[in-house]
Amino acid sequence: ILSAHGPHDLRLRIGYMATLYSLMKTNYFDFFNLPVAFNVDATALRRIYLENNREFHPDFYTLSSPAQQEEALERSTRNNEAYKVLSDPDARMKHVLDLYGLLEEEGQQATALPQDFLMDMIDMNEELMDLEMEYDAAKHALLQQQLYTLETQMTNEIAQVTDHWSPEKGTVEELAAVKKFFLKKRYLLRIQKKLLTFAPA
Repeated sequence: ILSAHGPHDLRLRIGYMATLYSLMKTNYFDFFNLPVAFNVDATALRRIYLENNREFHPDFYTLSSPAQQEEALERSTRNNEAYKVLSDPDARMKHVLDLYGLLEEEGQQATALPQDFLMDMIDMNEELMDLEMEYDAAKHALLQQQLYTLETQMTNEIAQVTDHWSPEKGTVEELAAVKKFFLKKRYLLRIQKKLLTFAPA
């Protein structure tokens, strides 16, 4: 669906897909009148959220008609949802990818990850099993450090894309790279969550 034949075609296709999927899905960027992006101005986001909160808060509509009260409640709820998503880097990245329909096929997402990464994850899961059978503080700390180092490296690499990406200038390859990063990080977070369950005997 996202194939194209040159840089210009790629950008046109990206813009087209953004419009198409935005019409089909809730677009929190539109709600805050912000451009779709992986990075946002946190101060501006907070300001818009507070302005909306003052405008749509249900307490200000207690004397309004039932229809107006319902609309205010819906917009207030949407405002809270939008801020929760856009203020969190991981949730915001997922939202952008969702807008392009890139995370819909859950069963096929593992196949999008490189084999060498999956093999590394298998090794880490085996180390987790060893820790579960016999806790070792040194091995636990080493595995935590390995995860931290890997995530930091991945984050620094993808920042070269996300720092400048936009629907007008971005490419299909860049979105694919962000999707791969997102899926990798989600995998790492699952392992990190398991690590938190271990404690010295």
